Amino acid sequence: MFFFKKNKPFLKDLIPNDFIDIHSHLLPGIDDGAKTIDDTLFLINGLKEIGFSEFITTPHVIKNFWDNSRAKIEETHSATSNELSRNSITNSFKVAAEYMMDESFYHLIEKENLLVLKDNYVLVEMSYLYPPLNLYDIIFHLQVAGYKPVLAHPERYNFYHSNLKEYNKLKKVGCFFQMNILSSAGYYGPEVAKTADYLLQNNMIDFVGSDVHHEKHLSFFDKKIILKNIDPFKEAFKNNSFFKS
Repeated sequence: MFFFKKNKPFLKDLIPNDFIDIHSHLLPGIDDGAKTIDDTLFLINGLKEIGFSEFITTPHVIKNFWDNSRAKIEETHSATSNELSRNSITNSFKVAAEYMMDESFYHLIEKENLLVLKDNYVLVEMSYLYPPLNLYDIIFHLQVAGYKPVLAHPERYNFYHSNLKEYNKLKKVGCFFQMNILSSAGYYGPEVAKTADYLLQNNMIDFVGSDVHHEKHLSFFDKKIILKNIDPFKEAFKNNSFFKS
């Protein structure tokens, strides 16, 4: 593929020393991320070694799959923060959520205050199979409620790979895009990397996030970048400073 080049940098070498991660699954036993507090400690310490300094962890909220209420997430976050302190981890460790945009989310917006990354920025995702039929209604409803949608890993939605104009439409209605860092090294496959390259080339990526769930994700930071558009990728890292404590 065109974006496979020699002499590309290692992914871990692109991480700024003060990087603020806005997407991860570090709370133990609450979704498909860390299973135990030992997993949490292992992942955080590993991320710290390559430059991560602050964390906004984002457990899934998916009806009938990961039924995580705000109260449950905050309770787990509090207990986890205490464990981090006992293990001499003093890095900023905040909590938000990654909300699945579906019918239940449409109603959740009205029921409770959403867990935000900062101010009114909310991390949202879609099914990998197809977008919701009322996607733009959900986005509009979210915005009317005063929130700004940050779409997680837009490069991973395969149904848009053959219809790239949909990305333009999502940007025009006010979506921010958060690219997964591992997409740059081909973790999710060449088509996802190619789409990430397209989004970077067209200045559509606003922020980046690790989306770390487990040890395999962490180990992939030792891989080389396969992107063509490295400079806008570096700029996206800098944009994360917006979320600094």
